[in-house]
Amino acid sequence: MLDFKAPHITDRQWVSQLMNSTRRESCEYCFGNIFIWSPIYSTHIARFEDFFLTAGVDSDGIYCFPMGHGDLKKAIEALRADARERGRQLRFFGVTEADKQSLEAVCPGEFIYEPDRDFFDYIYARNDLVTLAGKKYHAKRNHIAAFERNENYTYEVISPSNIADCIAMDAIWKTENLDKNPSELENEQQALMRAFEYYEPLGMRGALLRVDGEVVAFTLGEAMGSHMFCTHFEKAFARVRGAYPMINREFAARSLSEFPLIDREEDTGDEGLRKAKLSYHPVKLLVKYNAVSKV
Repeated sequence: MLDFKAPHITDRQWVSQLMNSTRRESCEYCFGNIFIWSPIYSTHIARFEDFFLTAGVDSDGIYCFPMGHGDLKKAIEALRADARERGRQLRFFGVTEADKQSLEAVCPGEFIYEPDRDFFDYIYARNDLVTLAGKKYHAKRNHIAAFERNENYTYEVISPSNIADCIAMDAIWKTENLDKNPSELENEQQALMRAFEYYEPLGMRGALLRVDGEVVAFTLGEAMGSHMFCTHFEKAFARVRGAYPMINREFAARSLSEFPLIDREEDTGDEGLRKAKLSYHPVKLLVKYNAVSKV
């Protein structure tokens, strides 16, 4: 049985090294993302030679496709043996088209693939989010113009000195949105508090907007190598017109200039969230499959 364990903050170095060398695009491979959600989803991690592995350790355990370098077939067989010892069928989530091809090359015909639209990643060109050029972004520009015209605002980078202000804003935001999906919001808040607790050790990066001194929006995430940034959280008061598109644009413009691409994660099947993410016109919807072993 593989030595899966709950992720520790000290694991970030070796996991990030492997991730940077493989240039993964999927949000499942951000160490910070795994770390902050691991207590909620019982996600554990392991190293097998030069591969990074993750697994859900509950009764519905499912593995993430191995990330790294070396003998992929060997890594797959190690996971298959681990699944058998745990009384499970080997199943992978987050399998991209490239992963599918790699899996078929070493295990031809051994897996059934099912695309999982709810977990496709929305990937954007940073320049698009900054310029909002063209007719398709007309409404976004109007909302931002109204915000700039009507609000006395300031932009700040998130640091230990203002995290408490973000937490206070989130508590208000939660009361205004709790009726939408209480259990989901409770889980999200737990993950967010863990992100703030380990903000600097995880290498998180974020920003906030204040209006007359009050935080009305904030966002944060982490780098996925040098080519992409992954946004994990973005919150704003809906009652403040333009706060959402404003924090989105300003963060991309002021704090993410070195990243050509921004991954804003999945929509988890939420119709409102899907509509909002599509309205920013991603340059790629990263197709991901669930793969189930036939043997």
